[in-house]
Amino acid sequence: MQGADKGTSGELSGEGLRIGIVRARFNDAITSRLAETCLAELAALGVAERDIVHLTVPGALEVPVVLKAMAEDGDYDALVALGCIIRGETYHFELVANESGAGVTRVTLDHRVPIANAILTVENEAQAWARAEEKGRDAARVAVEMANLLEDLP
Repeated sequence: MQGADKGTSGELSGEGLRIGIVRARFNDAITSRLAETCLAELAALGVAERDIVHLTVPGALEVPVVLKAMAEDGDYDALVALGCIIRGETYHFELVANESGAGVTRVTLDHRVPIANAILTVENEAQAWARAEEKGRDAARVAVEMANLLEDLP
């Protein structure tokens, strides 16, 4: 099948890409770890520090509005959403998880800017810590790959 492998060569090269990160401060220790590993992976992929804008917001529900502002700016090749929602005893967990996820998706579809969604939705703090490093790295890789893929589309 001709063209099936388009974009696979160099897809994880972050050179020249401008990346925006929005991190929720709620569950700060965990989201800080997500950010640290995301930033380290972006650097390893060749994204220059000067080409990364990292903003923080109070919680996961505030992430989409800042992503929207960044997407409307048009100055970013990809965005990253970082947060951590841990199930509690009330319905609030579902509300925050569903609405933040829907908001992130809406921004990426409305503005055609790839967003790597690494807002963790977990049952407990142990699950969050078990995922923080891997998901931070994954978010960086997804952002770079999707920025390159969309750039290569006709």
